[in-house]
Amino acid sequence: MGQETSSLIDPDTPPDTLSDRSLRAVAKFIKDGGAKQIVVMTGAGISTAAGIPDFRSPKTGLYHNLTRFDLPHPEAVFEIDFFRSNPAPFYLLAKELYPGNFSPTISHVFIALLAKKGLLRMLFTQNIDCLERAAGVPPDKIVEAHGSFATQRCIDCRTEFPDDLMREYVKRGEPPHCIRKGCNGLVKPDIVFFGEQLPEKFFHNINVPALADLVLVMGTSLLVHPFAGLPRTAREGVPRVLFNLERVGDLGTRADDVLCLGDCDSGVRQLADELGWRDELEAMWRRIVGDKEANRQLTKVEKEEVIQDELEDLVEDMEDKLAISAGTEEGEPDANVGKQAEGPAEDGGPRRSEGPADVSAPADATKLVDDGVEVPSTVVQKLGERVPTQEKQKEQEKKEETKHNEDKSKLTYEPLKPTVEKPVTAKTDVKAEDKGGGEKPVL
Repeated sequence: MGQETSSLIDPDTPPDTLSDRSLRAVAKFIKDGGAKQIVVMTGAGISTAAGIPDFRSPKTGLYHNLTRFDLPHPEAVFEIDFFRSNPAPFYLLAKELYPGNFSPTISHVFIALLAKKGLLRMLFTQNIDCLERAAGVPPDKIVEAHGSFATQRCIDCRTEFPDDLMREYVKRGEPPHCIRKGCNGLVKPDIVFFGEQLPEKFFHNINVPALADLVLVMGTSLLVHPFAGLPRTAREGVPRVLFNLERVGDLGTRADDVLCLGDCDSGVRQLADELGWRDELEAMWRRIVGDKEANRQLTKVEKEEVIQDELEDLVEDMEDKLAISAGTEEGEPDANVGKQAEGPAEDGGPRRSEGPADVSAPADATKLVDDGVEVPSTVVQKLGERVPTQEKQKEQEKKEETKHNEDKSKLTYEPLKPTVEKPVTAKTDVKAEDKGGGEKPVL
């Protein structure tokens, strides 16, 4: 099922439980003893700082990078029917993603800290990377809704396969076969593929969010059901906090919803600051991952923040300069443009300005930035394309019309092939649809 459409709560609507809709108010609620049964729900966004790609980001997402495996379509690597006929692509991918190749983020460790303080009721995760376990979250507090690499078994007789043998096969990127005599079935990690049922543990705990006194949703697009419906089952009046790059699901529609939009680690650190847990959290994280890995993750985040800040400064600078240009076109004086002198010139023609020779030509947005920095085309599009002069516009239209007539007979149009939906079936007999926007299985 796709993203739910919902409208935000009116900003003037007061919260029912929190003092206001902020992380400071959430922290006060926790410190005052209002939250003792916290339920956390996580997705791929919680692991990106560890170096694990999400699934659908252009160019960097996992599905984009699976093209090298020559699949009929990227999702095929997680389809059980395709796996039966060709398990090799999955095991080449598993070699890269297997537990031990990555370390927990500060967000994973924050959940472990909640458990340590006796505040975590349950963690529901869509991720298959086992980083929650590596961070120290007790296994009995984890519901891996889409399975994980933690265990594996034969897809035919369901016989479990030893961990040490599995590790050796994954290192070689080879698919193992069942150890049971006479079976020889393929072995697969207990990851939920498209077309398979979710784990029993998910359905045994599906009512737990309704018992929560605080819900934290972290790094998920909430596109794949039935997981996507979990936040909605929280009771009215129970605060729900979203740590994500954008608003998802129905988060933000209730009086006690708090939206912390940005990367998960930054939001978690803000909450830890408000709780007075920051030093304890950072120390716990560094003990688990080591200083080298901690510094690597921090450097990655800092670089991304610097790039974002530079881009925002660039856009602001361009907006200022384009505003000056627009003001000139509207007849307003421009400090950089000489004024038109009154009266005719001595030769009888119009008197020219003492300013630039051609003030009618619009500024090129890609050349308005100092220090020789060229503006990316996406930024130019965001700010608005420059308006060509009338003569240049007519000339360009003529060229385009000629080219169109020359190429018209060469063009053919073919309809796109429809995407085959691969449902995730649940024991409730309700099929969970995946329309290409989900993140299951999620790393």
